[in-house]
Amino acid sequence: MTAVTPTLTLDQLRRDIADVLGEEPADIPLDENLVDYGLDSVRLMTLVGRWRETYGVDVALTDLAERPAIEEWATLLKLPA
Repeated sequence: MTAVTPTLTLDQLRRDIADVLGEEPADIPLDENLVDYGLDSVRLMTLVGRWRETYGVDVALTDLAERPAIEEWATLLKLPA
């Protein structure tokens, strides 16, 4: 039996980001610069590690760091809504 890898969605992306930032998901606008909410390189590495392990996401940290907003990340990761 083959294990099914879950799919990362926009809602889960937002929940994961809020979790590492200690915020409520609804309190982080999709277009807001996540650095303003406390995103740093350690938190970013935590997120990417979580997404690689759980969802098989393959993305460069530098790509995410260059555009630190949920809507930008959703586009980079080609997420379903």
